[in-house]
Amino acid sequence: MSSNQSDPQTRSARRKSPRQHHYFRRIFTWFLGLFLAAILLGAGIFFYYAQGAPNITQSSLESDTSTKVYDNKNNVISRLGAQNRDYVKSKNIPSTLKSAVVSIEDRRFYKHHGVDPIRIMGAAFANFTGSSLGLQGGSTLTQQLVKLSVFSTAKSDQTLKRKAQEAWLAIKVEQKYSKQQILEFYINKVYMGNGVYGMQTAAHYYYGKSLSHLSLQQLAMLAGMPQSPTDYDPIHHPKYAKYRRDQVLSAMVQNKQITSAQAATAKATSVKSGLAKTHPVSTINLTNQKYIDSYLKQVYSELTADGYNTNTDGLRVYTNLDMSAQKHLYSIANSSNYVAYPSNKFQVGATMVNPNNGKVVAMLGGRKTGNVSFGLNRAVQTDRSSGSTAKPIMDYGPAIEYLKYPTYQPVQDTTYYYPGTTRELNDFDNQHEGTITMRKALVESRNIPAVRTLDAVGISKATKFMSNLGMSFSNKLTLQNGIGVYISTEQEAAAYAAFANGGTYYKPHLLNRVVTADGKSHSYSSNGVKAMSPATAFMITNMLKGVMTSTNGSGTAANISGLYQAGKTGTTAYPDDYASSVPSSAAMDSWFTGYTKNYSLSIWTGYDKQFQTGHYITQEQTKIAQEIYRSEMSYVQQSASNTDWTAPSDVVATKKNGTTEYYVSGYPGDSTTATNGNSSSYSNSTNANDSSNSNEATTNSSSESSSSTESSSVSSEQKPTGGDSGSGSGSDATSASSTETKSSSTTTASSSATKSSQ
Repeated sequence: MSSNQSDPQTRSARRKSPRQHHYFRRIFTWFLGLFLAAILLGAGIFFYYAQGAPNITQSSLESDTSTKVYDNKNNVISRLGAQNRDYVKSKNIPSTLKSAVVSIEDRRFYKHHGVDPIRIMGAAFANFTGSSLGLQGGSTLTQQLVKLSVFSTAKSDQTLKRKAQEAWLAIKVEQKYSKQQILEFYINKVYMGNGVYGMQTAAHYYYGKSLSHLSLQQLAMLAGMPQSPTDYDPIHHPKYAKYRRDQVLSAMVQNKQITSAQAATAKATSVKSGLAKTHPVSTINLTNQKYIDSYLKQVYSELTADGYNTNTDGLRVYTNLDMSAQKHLYSIANSSNYVAYPSNKFQVGATMVNPNNGKVVAMLGGRKTGNVSFGLNRAVQTDRSSGSTAKPIMDYGPAIEYLKYPTYQPVQDTTYYYPGTTRELNDFDNQHEGTITMRKALVESRNIPAVRTLDAVGISKATKFMSNLGMSFSNKLTLQNGIGVYISTEQEAAAYAAFANGGTYYKPHLLNRVVTADGKSHSYSSNGVKAMSPATAFMITNMLKGVMTSTNGSGTAANISGLYQAGKTGTTAYPDDYASSVPSSAAMDSWFTGYTKNYSLSIWTGYDKQFQTGHYITQEQTKIAQEIYRSEMSYVQQSASNTDWTAPSDVVATKKNGTTEYYVSGYPGDSTTATNGNSSSYSNSTNANDSSNSNEATTNSSSESSSSTESSSVSSEQKPTGGDSGSGSGSDATSASSTETKSSSTTTASSSATKSSQ
């Protein structure tokens, strides 16, 4: 074949080549068009979001990022760290510190104009390869300053819109302020751990010196802390602090700010070198500290649960705290002007809520706690049994709601064994009153009729009723819980509040409104849910009035003359195998929970270490919870209305033995026959299967099994939220007007009695 002749296939390929080139050009053009469109779309979205960016002022750039907390009258009650901040001007900031901050936080700080595309791509690559030395994400130092000044750091606020506004404001800040001013703002604003804001304040806190007197390694330590001030605290976490300090020193070498030899010398120095032995307190306004410690701790807990950073978000937090009520409650618990306490170790936990909205207006987590900040909050602990305060919410409330019991329902106070066992349930006096009314059983806090009533209702329905009141338990409840459940004063105050307001449950909450640094407001409220019928709420309330006013009532020490109120006592007895170590009348815990139409107040009293020698509650001391209630409720009710409850339209009044009783319309019951169980021994119990799976209920909150020194006969009681305790068997303290006394517990090999007092 001649050289000027070509192969047919070759000629065909040449003929296709222009078409292929055209095809590739079209693909390239499409991709280029899509890329440009994406850029235009991104730019459009950016500028659309940027238009809604908040204003940023020099005042906001210079201000601290502390959280300010207000009471329900909008008075500032706490400022986290702000009041002790030492602001340092740029001319007094060591150049070494500036170099350290720039090297570790934003190496290209002096080259960009607020937003750094190169840094963004570098950070993305570093994150991909796993090496991010000197690149802590794509945000520039200016963007970090903007975020600290006007935006929340909550994860829920880390949106594309917020990022666009952050970048836009960073550009505006760079246009208005010099690099030195921006560094000054940043160094004075960052949170440095332990309630400290700003690096000058941190220098005094950690080293007892000003910035100008710190060494290279100390300045490097401070420069690295803002990324994670708690983890990199050289006092409490020296290992992690050294890692971070050395990271800063290496970054300074890479940024040509110090030599390798200087870095090596600094790294060889102990991170604890030069640390001050004492540290100035700067975390809180000490004027209010002692009054609001537990309340404030719970406020911060709620904020943290919602994703807020109370150290860096610059929040304004408006709470439901009634400071006057709080101070009075504190005074009752910490002075001898109202109550005679047996010792400083005798403890108190209390919560007061508004029944009409769930607002927690006062909370006390302990007494005689010294200078401890944010210590144990006994108001929200759930490791102690509530004793007989459980009876309205687990026994009698469900009986009215589901079985339509009238207040005069005959109930049996006769020999009772827990179904399927030889374990006998007794009362404080080891006596039986035979057939009595439900009203009398509740007022005098008799245990056997309460458990028989729960037996008749069934565990499942009782658990449902309590779930409607905001209480859930991961372990199965049993009949024993009819005289004691492991809940907190906060939970119980909210549950009893539903009786006070006619049957609506409001979840208790301390927060009212949170305003973030950008002015965005988040309001808090509790949406009421129907927990029971108005009839149930009224009939329980009507009976609980007698707890405080009846001659044989168990809570007469809590009575306030002329005030319309209702309430219930509760104490817990020691387990059988420990009972011989304490007097026969001793109790582990004593409660009182009561309410008016305006307030619901729940109080726990006892010792933290209830099994320690001498740490028991005497019969007389069980009234302390009632006395605290009486003093606090008398105080808050001075400026509140005093109105009685009225019967709903479906509740009928009737006279029984000279007493006004009530029943739900259409359900008058039989006033002559007891229907809540007729067993006199475990072998023929009317609800023998109540402890089986068919009659047990499981709910969803966390808990741990009971573990205590109690004998096997009482160890089966379920503890809803964990913690070591005794039997938790419910009991109520004998009131001052009662002539009845407790007898000692008796336990045999074949029968172990669960005992409690009024």
